[in-house]
Amino acid sequence: MIEIKNVSKTFATADNDVEALKGVTLSIADGDIYGIIGMSGAGKSTLVRCINMLERPTEGSVEIDGVDITRLSEAELRSVRRDITMIFQGFNLLMQRTCLKNVCFPLELAGVNKTEARKRAMELLDLIGLADKANAYPAQLSGGQQQRIAIARALATNPKVLLCDEATSALDPNTTHSILELIREINQKMGITAVIITHQMSVVEEICNKVAILDHGVVVEQGEVGEVFSNPKSAAGKRLVYPAGEEDTAVVAGSGKPTIRVVFNGADATATPLIARMAVQTGVEASIAYAATRSLQGKIYGTMLLNVSSEEDAEKAIAFISEREGVIAEEVEKDAD
Repeated sequence: MIEIKNVSKTFATADNDVEALKGVTLSIADGDIYGIIGMSGAGKSTLVRCINMLERPTEGSVEIDGVDITRLSEAELRSVRRDITMIFQGFNLLMQRTCLKNVCFPLELAGVNKTEARKRAMELLDLIGLADKANAYPAQLSGGQQQRIAIARALATNPKVLLCDEATSALDPNTTHSILELIREINQKMGITAVIITHQMSVVEEICNKVAILDHGVVVEQGEVGEVFSNPKSAAGKRLVYPAGEEDTAVVAGSGKPTIRVVFNGADATATPLIARMAVQTGVEASIAYAATRSLQGKIYGTMLLNVSSEEDAEKAIAFISEREGVIAEEVEKDAD
């Protein structure tokens, strides 16, 4: 369990102090794949560096399995960091070492003998599907292969937590998918908790079970991925889900007609089309002014805006839709922003 409690981080500059984090509080359970998402400058990388004390918080505490690591000495932290490893956007491999020796490196630092280190490294290279690249150098590999080597190196000391700081941002979509699948496999097979720092919603949607949205150093939303992304409450959350402001445009498009917001929060993706069924059973015809839905693990999440002809139709539609499991319906106020 990772408990981040009221963590703040201030950097002193020549001109003024910069508050990168402001009272961040999060709980990350063992075995979670926890996403921390936000736009550039939100404080994501600072937060992840506070988790392993590469940056010490100005205020607050970080507890790992009940131990407040903000109170540990540098010598004590070196031991803790074997349990909290990290991969980066830039891979950070040692270019003069072979892939095998890159994976062996943290084991050498930990005092493991060469025979045992090599055996462990080969097991990890096999796990990531690159045993045949043991004697290759990083420059001979693709970006995705280099990141796999970086993951193997991060796993060498049998960590409890894997921190991923924009680890797929430099990769193409197909390679990103394969790296995320590898992280998921590691999470499931080895029970490692993963913390995914990203600015990409698609990354969080694909792999994470929990998410926190960070905005200007403040956690503005957190919870289950489907719940947060299906009905964002904060301005930052809405910018991520509706990057072009489509929701506001859709409300205006109603031209004075009643508008219903339908929120899908885990509805069955294989269910009979909702709007067609509503027209047949209630006689209410609705036009779709806006829709942003996505399928996650066979369930539908997202938002749809419907325009109907009258308040009476709106009442019927809301009653019909609200009977469906995993779906919420409400009328949009006419003065909504």
